[in-house]
Amino acid sequence: MNKYLEIFFIFFRLGCTSFGGPIAHLGYFHHEFVEKRKWLTEVAYSDLVALSQFLPGPASSQVGMALGSLRGGILGSLLSFLGFTLPSFFLMTSFGLGMLALGSKIPVSLLHGLQLSAVAIIIQAVWQMGNKLCPDKERILICIGAAIISSIVSGIIGQIFVIVFGGFIGYIFLRKIEISPYHNVDYQISKPLALFFLFLFLLFLFGFPILRLFWDSNIFLLFDSFYRTGSLVFGGGHVVISLLEDEIVAQGILSKLDFLSGYGFAQGIPGPLFTISSYIGAMNSLGINGMLGAIICSVAAFLPAYFLILGILPFWNSIRKFKVMLYMMSGINAAVVGLLLSVLYDLLYKETVINTFDFYLLLIAVILLQKWKLPSWMVLVLTTTICYSKDLVLIYIK
Repeated sequence: MNKYLEIFFIFFRLGCTSFGGPIAHLGYFHHEFVEKRKWLTEVAYSDLVALSQFLPGPASSQVGMALGSLRGGILGSLLSFLGFTLPSFFLMTSFGLGMLALGSKIPVSLLHGLQLSAVAIIIQAVWQMGNKLCPDKERILICIGAAIISSIVSGIIGQIFVIVFGGFIGYIFLRKIEISPYHNVDYQISKPLALFFLFLFLLFLFGFPILRLFWDSNIFLLFDSFYRTGSLVFGGGHVVISLLEDEIVAQGILSKLDFLSGYGFAQGIPGPLFTISSYIGAMNSLGINGMLGAIICSVAAFLPAYFLILGILPFWNSIRKFKVMLYMMSGINAAVVGLLLSVLYDLLYKETVINTFDFYLLLIAVILLQKWKLPSWMVLVLTTTICYSKDLVLIYIK
């Protein structure tokens, strides 16, 4: 088989079967490309995962892009991204179109079940990421400090400040962290081309806000919002909920209920969580919805990750040698857990858990995820079914 077709179909299969979110995706990739196909060594793969954690954007998608470039250069990276993303793109877009068409005909109890499952999965993500990224008292304190800061200073400014705070504290106080060895890998991308990708990243990041000053276009508004979100999200798919809430819900582009319903549905399907952008694009209130809106928002959300991973890969072998970068990254990772913690507080205290029944159903969902290791899609189906059944029983009693 042609190597480019091989890349596409391997990642398409993974995109159809990779349930469980970013951490699980990295496990699937490890089994497929390190253990089974021997595309790269254990150390090289660990280095690649470290780089994806260092950069903003969806970590598993960036690792997939890099693996594609390792096998087939620029075209390989594009095919690996398309293969891995298209299944969830079509599923999320279809869900958005369904929500747009049915509107108020969808029972509120079903949507509330999706919300509860989304909160349960975020609780699990906070727990897992906290165990991994905050293993000592210094990083636990960074996490708590980041949560407090993000609760006080909301919006993009707060997010950026938290990331800078984590990096600075990591640089000062995390110098005792043990550094793993680095390993040189050829990802078939030249340094001049990599610099061009970094230039495009900055051009889009600062160019679209300027264009919006002179051209009042909802297309530019959507693209700029999602591109900026994709450029600033450290920690992968779960953290995107915080930035998108500020960018999308706060501006009235999508209601909080619809937003959380989409996030809950995204947990129950395979592929990257960032395809929640496809759902939002399909049903936003700006008049640019449907398939066009889904494509615009999806491209804008993933494009920064693509520019950054291809722009950094040829230089990573050199950057990896500087311990200061890894100290800062350790602090940033701990701060990201704090961001998730503040989002969790908002969702639990202010939005989702509104009665005793919700509390105990959420507790059951968390136990099923964390202790029984049930897949997220199964927990999603269970919570929505129970919520809907409860409403039917209440209606019958009345």
